[in-house]
Amino acid sequence: MTETIHTKVLVVGGGPGGYVAAIRAGQLGLETTIVEGDTLGGTCLIRGCIPSKAMIHVAGEFEVMTQAASKGLNGIKLATSPALDMAQTVRWKNGITAKLNSGVAALLKRAKVRVVQGWAHFSDAKTCTVSGEEPVAITAEHVILANGSVPVELPHLPFGGPVISSTEALSLDALPKKLIVVGAGYIGLELGIAFRKMGAEVCVVEALDRILPLYDAPLVEPVHKWLTKHGVVLHLGAKAKSLGGSKSAPALAVETKDGKTIELPADRILVTVGRKPKTEGWGLENMGIDMAGRFVRVDDQCRTAMKNVWAIGDLVGEPMLAHKASAQGEMVAEIIAGHKRRFNPATIAAVCFTEPEIVSAGLMPGDEAARGIDVITAQFPFSANGRALSMDAGDGFVRVLARADDHRILGIQAVGSHVSELSGEFAHAMEMGATLEDIAGTIHVHPTLSEAFHESALRALGHAIHV
Repeated sequence: MTETIHTKVLVVGGGPGGYVAAIRAGQLGLETTIVEGDTLGGTCLIRGCIPSKAMIHVAGEFEVMTQAASKGLNGIKLATSPALDMAQTVRWKNGITAKLNSGVAALLKRAKVRVVQGWAHFSDAKTCTVSGEEPVAITAEHVILANGSVPVELPHLPFGGPVISSTEALSLDALPKKLIVVGAGYIGLELGIAFRKMGAEVCVVEALDRILPLYDAPLVEPVHKWLTKHGVVLHLGAKAKSLGGSKSAPALAVETKDGKTIELPADRILVTVGRKPKTEGWGLENMGIDMAGRFVRVDDQCRTAMKNVWAIGDLVGEPMLAHKASAQGEMVAEIIAGHKRRFNPATIAAVCFTEPEIVSAGLMPGDEAARGIDVITAQFPFSANGRALSMDAGDGFVRVLARADDHRILGIQAVGSHVSELSGEFAHAMEMGATLEDIAGTIHVHPTLSEAFHESALRALGHAIHV
């Protein structure tokens, strides 16, 4: 017999948008049910952000030990080269995700949120059936859709066999000797660089004529320099055509920039050409919701066209980032509880965990939104930052973009080792409407990378101290 649940708030999807929405709703005293068909934590925690950063961390440690064994590193010399047990690394990574998954479950329990395991399918805007061990029918006053996204599959290169997505790449039990990465965006390069550090031969195939097309040339140059120095082969302006070779020796057919077709041998072909909202297979078409292209259309409160149906995160458009989803989920829960909220952030900072890392908040020089605005821009190099040099990380810089008239900061970017940790300060400055004088007048701790932000503001004002 099918159990029936009547709930005030139904959240579909247990990722960083959904579980945050459910926890906040529970904290506010709203009767809340969350449905998750896979594992609480979603793509970010289980198959994306967290496991990829764990693998990137291991790759960095392995690279440092390899350098110390081969030629010595800053006075450190190892007698033998390190060995990588990929299966053990994956088990360690899985332990991290399992711990975080348990933490999410505990937080939901503490907030008195009911968790239903299974896949939801909607028959109308407020009613769904969850297929699990025992079917459950759920009706709700409010529905928060947090279904997330899935990797984009190329029609001529479907996933399966040697062709993998980022999900499979993070669970390989053996390091591929030859890896081809299709797509030179942040996902492809983050993983490609990690595998190169661990010893794989890596080749990148990108249809555009440059890597990381969302960033401008100065930000990308240090990453390009690293790839070239470490023997990553780049085929830019090239198109991945089809899987070739044999079952035991697969290869990728590639059309090069000059129109020639070549075959690149590979043990694994990692396709990272983007992600798309998960809009199929769960009854979205039965809910009377308007679409904006491939995304669900929402207003600045994440309301859909159907009353009391909300959508958040990757389902509603770019940027498809976990922290955006979490912020929207918290906001929606508070609106349902009667609070006055709207989603209008000054910026949503983004980080590319390549080597070196890239951070961007707000506008970049040349952005269309910056056209017609008289701006000041200045950058400060990490080669003049003591903390960066003490970590042997002098490549890169911090850059600031501000209005010329009132010095209001419009954008902040950085490229360099560990600059992801500056993203919070950048976002905070933008959200508070900081001016160049605000940053210049804030005493930054020495020795830290954050001093480069201080110095970039000073330089924009015409009086940098250390350059």
